[in-house]
Amino acid sequence: MIAFWVLAPVMVLAALGILFVRKAVHAALLLAVVMISLAVLYAVLEAPFLFAVQIIVYTGAILMLFLFVLMLVGVDASDSVVETIRGQRALAALGGLALGLILVIGVGQMSLGPVFGLDVANRGGNIEGLANILFSRYVVAFEVTSALLITAALGAMVLAHRERLTPKPTQADLAAATVKAYAESGAHPGALPAPGVFARHNAVDTPALLPDGTPSELSVSRTLMARGVVRTPPRDVERHLEQNDPANDRADSRADSRADDRGGDQ
Repeated sequence: MIAFWVLAPVMVLAALGILFVRKAVHAALLLAVVMISLAVLYAVLEAPFLFAVQIIVYTGAILMLFLFVLMLVGVDASDSVVETIRGQRALAALGGLALGLILVIGVGQMSLGPVFGLDVANRGGNIEGLANILFSRYVVAFEVTSALLITAALGAMVLAHRERLTPKPTQADLAAATVKAYAESGAHPGALPAPGVFARHNAVDTPALLPDGTPSELSVSRTLMARGVVRTPPRDVERHLEQNDPANDRADSRADSRADDRGGDQ
């Protein structure tokens, strides 16, 4: 009784919060509160199997799937409030009232005596008793529910399927589009250079060096560039690049040849 009167208001408030919160992530977290509270009630009622299933399957698997989908879709995306089905609000209100009436009548017809555990049902074991009920008295309802779940999964796949209007591009088509984009807009035709190629650094905020020794802006994230946290090459690396630059060697050789020519003319 104590667990029920403590957790029941929490579950009711969390369920109402699911309906009125604006962000989907908050609704998913409130749903987790409802599921965990329900699992605790299962444990108090001496139903360990339902307690474990509620925690592992619903809270640990299905709810985490909801959260992962929200992370992939994005929490900043605004949901459309345009009604696509006429009269859905009126039908939802009537359905809610009918469900509330059924619950009130069902609770009113129950006796308000003390709460007892499931000693009789768990006499041979909780899992064995649950299996006996599911696969004997409610075997037809159990199989029909399984068929409905499979049908719902297939229906979701059919509704989410989209026919391809254009043929799938081949590798040659992708290569031609890449070359065309490079010719028209100067887009990089190949893979971007990897960051972190300085002599003593290997990090995402360390740009790669081009053959002339200048840092490549394409090798670091644009976010890091905007924050101004991109590393610059150390001075000793710059001196090393200047000393070993083939262009400098060619310039020195040309200067030496010009000096030799002037000496010969004199």
